[in-house]
Order: sequence, then C-alpha cells, then structure tokens
Amino acid sequence: MFVDEITIKAVAGNGGDGCTSFRREKFVPMGGPDGGNGGKGADIIFMVDKGLKTLIDLRYMKTIKGEKGVNGKGSNKYGSNADDIIIKVPMGTTIKDLDTNLIIADLVDENDKVIVAHGGRGGRGNKAFATHDNPAPKFSEKGEPGEIRLLKVELKMLADVGLVGFPSVGKSTLLSQISSSKPKIAAYHFTTLSPNLGVVKLQDYRSFVMADLPGLIEGASEGVGLGEKFLKHAMRTKILCHVIDMSGIEGRNPIEDYKIIRNEITKYSDKLSKKKEIIVANKMDLESAKDNLEKFKKEYPNLKIFPISALNNDGINELLIEIANILDSIKDNNLYEEEDMESHMIYKFVEEKPYTITKENDIWVIKGEKIEKLFNMTKFNEDEAVLRFARKLKGMGVEEALEKMGAKRGDEVQILDYIFEFKE
Repeated sequence: MFVDEITIKAVAGNGGDGCTSFRREKFVPMGGPDGGNGGKGADIIFMVDKGLKTLIDLRYMKTIKGEKGVNGKGSNKYGSNADDIIIKVPMGTTIKDLDTNLIIADLVDENDKVIVAHGGRGGRGNKAFATHDNPAPKFSEKGEPGEIRLLKVELKMLADVGLVGFPSVGKSTLLSQISSSKPKIAAYHFTTLSPNLGVVKLQDYRSFVMADLPGLIEGASEGVGLGEKFLKHAMRTKILCHVIDMSGIEGRNPIEDYKIIRNEITKYSDKLSKKKEIIVANKMDLESAKDNLEKFKKEYPNLKIFPISALNNDGINELLIEIANILDSIKDNNLYEEEDMESHMIYKFVEEKPYTITKENDIWVIKGEKIEKLFNMTKFNEDEAVLRFARKLKGMGVEEALEKMGAKRGDEVQILDYIFEFKE
C-alpha cells in the first residue's frame, strides 16, 4: 500500500529527576550534599532510509513516545540518558509542525536526519545547588518535560521529471518503455493508483528519475478524483512532461485536455505551474493523431512538442535527449521558501512579561512557558524546593502583578491543573 501522508504525535522523554542526598560515612558527620543529576530524556529523531519508498511503517503510529532519563542517585551518581527514538523515513519526506505551520525539516539526502522533539534535560541534584551561603541544600529538581509536537509527515517523491496528464493517455506505457519500472497497465481509467518511479539511462551515460503521476481530471486541485492527492509529488520535479492523447480516440479533445490540466496545475500551485514544460504528443500511430497535432500546434505555437508513440517506441529517443539537455541547464531549487522553515524564525527582544494573569471564575490563572516549566521541575514535597519556587515567582514579578490586579490573601491561584492559596 502506498502511504504518503500521516499525522503523528511526537512525545520526547522527560529528563530524569535529580537526587536529594547527603554523604554519610563513619566518622564523617557532616559529609555534605552528594545528590547526582538526572539523565536526559529521549529525543525523537527522523532519519532517511533510502530503502524506503512509502510512509506505511508509520501508518499505525498515532503517538511516538520517548523514554524518561534515569533519575540521579546519591554518592554523586548521575542518571544515564535515555536512548533516542529513531524513526526511518524515505528520501523526500517533509515534517511540519501543525501548531506553527512551519517546516521542521525537508529530508532529501541519504544521510539527512532531524530531531523533531527534544528530550528534557535531567533535573539537578542537590549537590548542584550548593553555594557558599547554602552549602547543604535540602532540595533537588525534577527532570525537564520533553517536547510534545503534533506533526504532519508528508512524502513528496524525488524525481527529476513528472509525467502528468489525463488517465489512459499513455504515461505508464511511456515509463515502462524507457525504464526498468513495471507499472500496471490496462485499458481502463485510473489503472495507476500510486506514483511509479523509473530511472532513465541514456546511451551517453546521462540518467534521470521520472515519475508517472496518477491521472488528473477536471477539479483535481479541489480534491476530485486521484490527481490532487498526487500533485504534491510533482512539486520536486524540474520538468513537467505533459502527456496528451493526440489521437482523441476516446472522444477527447487534445486542446481542451491541455487547457484543463494546465488550469488544475495553476490552481494547485503557482510554483508548480512555472516549472519547465514539455508536451508529449502520444499515440501518433493512430490515424486521427496527425490532424489533431496540426490543430494543437496552431493553438499553441510556442510550446515545445514531441510526437511519439509509446506503444511502438517511436520518437522516444529524441524526447529523452531533450529532457536530459534541459535538466543539465536547470539548477537545483529548494522546494520551500526560507520563511516557511522553522530554522528561519527571527527572535526579537520583547519587553513584555513572559507570563499572563487572568481571572476565571474567581480564580487567578497564571500561564507562561517559563513559569510552567519551573512548576513542572519543582519537587513540592521538599520544603526548600517550595521556597525556591516562591522566590523565583517573586523575582519574576508575579506576586507584585497579582497585587496590582487586586488579588487578596486567601484568593486561589492556578498554574496548570494545580490551585494554590495566595499569600502576600
């Protein structure tokens, strides 16, 4: 089964908890803190495997979850890092964050890999908090939560040339004649239900990859038929080979067919519509084809047209040489613009507070990534850890902000799912 698009939740591993421990040895009554740090949580990594051609292995993976790092121990023993989760995907896989709509990575080379969700760092043990003023801290940290991301994983196949056109115009027959690909061919519409790739080798040792894309029909760009589902695979191509049944044997009009397909391509993507185009006038072995070709040339005098008969292998060599020549002159272009990529995010200095405070049903609700992270890493069963949490909030101006907004002693304050009592 050909699977080229999935939505998946990636949950990286939490960091291991730090340890609160004190050195205890005979004749050493004040050994001091020796709690070790926790280990790092597992990253979720996507890596290219050139042997894969589809995303079918991910089809039933609704959630990918990494392991937590190992907790720290006494005697200054650090917890070990969790093993990363490596997910193998085909070349041409794009990974998008559905919350930001930014592209995390476009994996197009054999050795490409990317961390899609970072594991949390390990919590610090009490040894790490020892200072001159507090040489024996009685608290440690919980591990940092791992990243949670909702991802769209999409395969856009790597091909130099894309064969487009209506069903049954001869795309699969052409691909079978010029490569070792063995696509399914039959005398009915929509024989091709998934893209087929073929490697074309010329006598002068040049080669390129050609993709037979399933038949387009009118309305394909809006989801009608099979075409829209596979138009994305044409996005990486450098040349569009528009295959037209010039014989009109099934009652089709070659001129109208070309207009319809061009319209669907333009509606789907402006970038796709501007790719280099070659017209392949197929089925020239049939009687009506010559007259139709003359009419087509008069209608479109500026198009580059190659008459062929894929069935009889006529005119194909000239077509392939022209394709190879054009490919030699075209530079590689990135599929995505820089502003579409997550790595292009611009960070600006912002004076706004890193949290918000609102009142909901008589409860003061505090939200903010920094505060929520601090909360998640605090061990509330350790008195010194609770005092440190309160000091941190005060230092961030949360207490002052609550007072300015009218919070009174005894009011309820909520962070995440937990509710506290406000004390001035």
